Amino acid sequence: MKVSAAVAAAAALLVVVVVVAAAQAEASELKLGYYGKTCRGWENVVKYHVAKAIRANRASGAALVRLIFHDCFVRGCDASVLLDPTPANPHTEKTAPINIGLAAFEVIDEIKAALEERCPGTVSCSDIVVFAARDASSILSNGHVHFDPPAGRLDGKVSRAADAQRDLPDSTFTIGELIRNFRRKNFTVEELVILSGAHAIGVGHCSSFRARLTSPPSQIVPAYRNLLSGRCAAGADPVVPNNVRDEDPRAVAAAFPSFLKKLRRSGEFLDNSYYHNNLARIVTFNSDWQLLTEKEALGHVKEYAENGTLWDEDFSDALVKLSKLPMPPRSKGEIRSHCRVVNGHHHHH
Repeated sequence: MKVSAAVAAAAALLVVVVVVAAAQAEASELKLGYYGKTCRGWENVVKYHVAKAIRANRASGAALVRLIFHDCFVRGCDASVLLDPTPANPHTEKTAPINIGLAAFEVIDEIKAALEERCPGTVSCSDIVVFAARDASSILSNGHVHFDPPAGRLDGKVSRAADAQRDLPDSTFTIGELIRNFRRKNFTVEELVILSGAHAIGVGHCSSFRARLTSPPSQIVPAYRNLLSGRCAAGADPVVPNNVRDEDPRAVAAAFPSFLKKLRRSGEFLDNSYYHNNLARIVTFNSDWQLLTEKEALGHVKEYAENGTLWDEDFSDALVKLSKLPMPPRSKGEIRSHCRVVNGHHHHH
């Protein structure tokens, strides 16, 4: 009798342990409509603030699209990229050289403040980053890039510049380095090419493509190289549009007049123009041009140059996959009350 009672007790204990483990696993299961009961209408709050920011300055939309990649590729989608340096942790991810020029943190703050008023302590900063990128890419593409990401992410408590340097692809990478970098996060060569298409929008720092200013004509059209050289001579480390179609008409008229007819009326439009530019060798980064040097990658560049609708769909799918990159095993997450600081630290504006 005693033995079977002990076995029964052990079995009961086992059931409790399994149930608790399941509950913890469930906390990390992302779900569509995750906040349906706890914060109704939260997505509209995100969209309202993103649309407002983009109306004021389309560049903030590009910054929000960049932010999802720079967050999720480092420790998963955990808002670790948002943490400000502190005396205890002076080197957070946003201080990393590879994160030069990250922006739109104020937009995230504004959304978080609005959501804290509406449903305190409910919506994570990491979900805000993902949904802000979703709305920005939809607005900047006139609705052509659209997807429904799941929610339920938690905010991480760890943020190290060294992790960003290790995990994010550098603009100077070769095709081999790019492929390995993406493979580490379980992304294919095709997905590398798809996500690179985001360089249809945004800006790059001259320090990120310095070597391109002396690259041979087989790698960059001389007229475009001259245009970039002029731009980069204008300051210590100025920013330049990633997309030549968003260049200043006067600069193009002076350096690259044959391209004038291809300039766009409004900048920051998210479409497949990156692939056309790349095939014509008028892209800024070494990591862009490198996509033409490997058979499979080149095939996809040509495919997306020919089919913009296919790119819209595949880019949408790639962002959903990106949004599901998990935090490292056994990391502790929370719902931050301010996106720039872990809970329990005083926040000063």
